[in-house]
Amino acid sequence: MSFSALLPRVACSFLTTLPLLAPHALGNGESASGARPNIIFVLVDDMGWGDLNCNWNYGEKFKNRSRPNRFKTPTLDKMASEGILLARHYTACPVSAPARASLMTGMHQGHTRQVRDNTFDTPIADVHTLGSVLQAAGYTTAAIGKWGIGGVGNGSTGNTGFARARERGFNYFYGIFDHLAGHYHYPANCGRYVWENETNVTPKLKSGNAYSTDLFTARAKDWIAKSTKNNPRQPFFVYLALPAPHGSLRVPNCAYPSGGGLKGGVQWTKNGTVNTADPKLGAPDSYIHPDNKNFATDAARRHSTMIRRVDDAMADLFKLLKDLKIDDNTMVVFTSDNGPHEEPGNDSARTAFFASGSPAQDPAFFKSYGMMDGIKRDVFEGGLRVPAIVRWPKFIPKKKTTTEPSQFHDWLATFADAAGIEIPSGSDGVSILPTLTGRGEQMPGQIYCEYSVGGSSSRRGDFVPAHHGLSRRNQLVVWVDGYKGLARNLNENTKFSGDGAVVFEIYDTLKDPQESKNLAGKPGFGEDFQQKLRDKALRSRRAFDGKHPHEYTRGLDFSQKVFFEKNPVPAVGKSGDSTQLKFEYKAFASDKAFPWVPDFRQTHLKPVLSGKEEKPLGKNLLPQKFIDGRGARGILIEGTISVPEEGEYVFSLKTDKNKGSKAFVHLYDIQLIDADKLYKPGTEAKSYANVGTENPTGTRGVNLAAGTHKIRIEYVCAADAKNPSVELSFKKK
Repeated sequence: MSFSALLPRVACSFLTTLPLLAPHALGNGESASGARPNIIFVLVDDMGWGDLNCNWNYGEKFKNRSRPNRFKTPTLDKMASEGILLARHYTACPVSAPARASLMTGMHQGHTRQVRDNTFDTPIADVHTLGSVLQAAGYTTAAIGKWGIGGVGNGSTGNTGFARARERGFNYFYGIFDHLAGHYHYPANCGRYVWENETNVTPKLKSGNAYSTDLFTARAKDWIAKSTKNNPRQPFFVYLALPAPHGSLRVPNCAYPSGGGLKGGVQWTKNGTVNTADPKLGAPDSYIHPDNKNFATDAARRHSTMIRRVDDAMADLFKLLKDLKIDDNTMVVFTSDNGPHEEPGNDSARTAFFASGSPAQDPAFFKSYGMMDGIKRDVFEGGLRVPAIVRWPKFIPKKKTTTEPSQFHDWLATFADAAGIEIPSGSDGVSILPTLTGRGEQMPGQIYCEYSVGGSSSRRGDFVPAHHGLSRRNQLVVWVDGYKGLARNLNENTKFSGDGAVVFEIYDTLKDPQESKNLAGKPGFGEDFQQKLRDKALRSRRAFDGKHPHEYTRGLDFSQKVFFEKNPVPAVGKSGDSTQLKFEYKAFASDKAFPWVPDFRQTHLKPVLSGKEEKPLGKNLLPQKFIDGRGARGILIEGTISVPEEGEYVFSLKTDKNKGSKAFVHLYDIQLIDADKLYKPGTEAKSYANVGTENPTGTRGVNLAAGTHKIRIEYVCAADAKNPSVELSFKKK
């Protein structure tokens, strides 16, 4: 019996309609939310926004930003014409591994805790992921291609690995664990390793001609075909991470096989390789696509051919979906991990397979950064804005372009919504299904980035001179009211209030994607707006202990750590009674157990209880009617706490001991306490814990200004829970 059925005497005022997201129904009455499509997420490596030909229909609207040289991406252009082009989609970070970590965990870079800045082969935290969320929704899941977010040491042996794909929510893995293997494109001859699950299968690729784009596409096709045949009613999720067009600029050995789909295109062979690996078809690194042979430089011919190979692979996949008769209800997403690179090849120095190195990519030749400034490792638009297309014939209208901003952490929420399962509270993203389908109301999302690395911003000749040679140390990007704020060189001496406070650069990236006009100090963008940006930044993430023992980041203090330690989170009002929590609540009932703590702001469940309360901190905060209910149930508590004086504070949360009881706490947008996946009911969870990381025991509290602060608590319990409870307290450290 449901929780709501056991509450017949609740006053009508409590039985409100949830004023948030309604199911995203289309004209035929069918809802995209919960449609349970198959999902294929194709992530390429270092493909710039301007490398996608169809983006230029939008990009050339801007002054002096026409494309000097063009190469064709016919399948991706067709994909956009049959779906939606996301003209302002952002990676989480302008470099590979951190971007992938945010994508996989649904967390922006302020919360990923381990894989940040310029770290590689560092394990993502043990949290809910794209794979595990869709597994819980009944999907079978596969990660194929480049992983790069597991602690695999040098990638040489299986026993050095942890946080590998099958340890983070995937039923199957085929590909390369370590990021360096992605530099080679003929992975059997680079001194690195190809893995099937946790077995080294590199010897099966003994011919050495297996080109990574072909190999991983063929493996994905075979896995999709078998999954569909073996269990046609079970939806699948494939994360296909292709290493192209990352440097080194290595091209295929032959033309892409004709036909595509079940019978044509690249095919997985019985001996565990791809049909194009046959040495008789051509020598490795020898094939240039005929459309690209006349470009003036070797680098341009190679770069364009690598992307055309990806384009051919996409055509092959779409033909497969049609052959399997699953095209209509399969959502395909195509995007890149960051902006374009300008890196030379380094594979010849590490292997005798190639006689010489490949040339350095010149992103200016094709304006791979589009009408923007910035490349890989820049936080200008060219480094952060990436090509993005979504095709889902059943629900996404054709020939649609949107300029609504979205970011990598939104995909976890979006896929959970489409799969009909609750969005985890630990995700920073929002479902963008309303934007994709054109139906329903979308909750406002957030664009956030922080990044630190040595060196300086690119000095390309067509970039604004003021953008040349700027330090890439300790950069922070936040958005407020649709405007981008960019701060640089944040350090222990940086202030967020008083004399000498940090000043953000401010850009209107919708009208001025090149960021040629810094609006800071202009009318409407004075000190009041600067304060909005500062407040937003400090309310987006907490300081945490950034050091951990992994070999790639040992001794590294993550960017902005000291800055967030020293600057207090600003209050929204004056101090009051610090012993009480004033809050509003909405309670929800479910006929199934909650697999995690949901973001109840985005749920499609209707509340069965709502009201206002004031309760003492350190005591059970749950309303009595919630406690007396039965069945699986959850609650959203939104209120304010009062901090008597500025200082560093530690928060503690404790639930009842019932199996399945768990909670998540946010302070503004800050992930304050994670008592979800790894939480043991009845124990105390602290705000300083680095949950799911190599170094879970933290010490760092939260620096708070005196006054009232907004807090959000989400709690769930199982159907058989007795005397459920959740307690919250805090004290000055």
